[in-house]
Amino acid sequence: MTKRVLLAKPRGYCAGVDRAVVTVEKALETHGAPVYVRKEIVHNKHVVESLEERGVIFVEEADEVPEGAMVVFSAHGVSPTVHEQAAARELRTIDATCPLVTKVHQEAKRFARDDHDILLIGHDGHEEVEGTAGEAPEHVQLVDGPDAVDSVTVRDPSKVVWLSQTTLSVDETMETVNRLKERFPDLADPPSDDICYATQNRQVAVKAMAADCDLVLVVGSRNSSNSVRLVEVALNAGAREAKLVDYAREIDESWLADVSTVGLTSGASVPEVLVRGVLDWLAERGFDDVEEISTADEKLVFSLPRDLKRSIENAGSRS
Repeated sequence: MTKRVLLAKPRGYCAGVDRAVVTVEKALETHGAPVYVRKEIVHNKHVVESLEERGVIFVEEADEVPEGAMVVFSAHGVSPTVHEQAAARELRTIDATCPLVTKVHQEAKRFARDDHDILLIGHDGHEEVEGTAGEAPEHVQLVDGPDAVDSVTVRDPSKVVWLSQTTLSVDETMETVNRLKERFPDLADPPSDDICYATQNRQVAVKAMAADCDLVLVVGSRNSSNSVRLVEVALNAGAREAKLVDYAREIDESWLADVSTVGLTSGASVPEVLVRGVLDWLAERGFDDVEEISTADEKLVFSLPRDLKRSIENAGSRS
């Protein structure tokens, strides 16, 4: 039996994740440990544990950070209330919110000013959803998937807009939107696509290879929305089986029974070293024929947060 690996491209770090992780690393270099981070900087177990080893302290809320200390806000964004809590404790803040999430925040504020009901498609409890909803809590209503559409109520059906969490499945989101439009024909679309380019690109790459795969392995953490979505996308696109793992050691050899083609990808918060670990693990078991399936070439880079640049400049002037 021929054994091969189809390796999805693009995969792994997106521009927003890369920016957030570098932000924390630069904060450590500039100020030394400890640096506090509210929530996980990105949803990846390996990244979080690696930063903890270097002196990063992850907290749930800003009130756990000692007064006057430095805190980094994660890539998923925070609500105005969190900024207010940090200011009240005189914390030095660096906001590593992904610019694509910030865009959704700005949309929520604009539509709230125009007194629209905002239907936010996303997962209940996800940090990004909490941050976006917090921009206009009296206008935002969460719609957690197609099945939640029937319970939506609005004040004026002619003044309704939908926005979405950036890391969702494109297909499921559009199913939710279509059902919303059946109920509210005047539902307005966001000015530009809310689901981020990286989430979409990784899903397209998986779709391109899934039907040829007996097993798709997605490297990513269970609390990573976009990684979990990749498993669902692979199965819906024809993969016989799909599994989510953080590390190569989590792969069960029994999964490879009667498997000749393994598809491999990784979520947008996953460093490439973890993918290389899975490739090495597979090669040791005869899966050493690797073909990259490329559907897009990502070149986007985000500049570092202004707060961080100021912080670095201030530290330089003191030294």
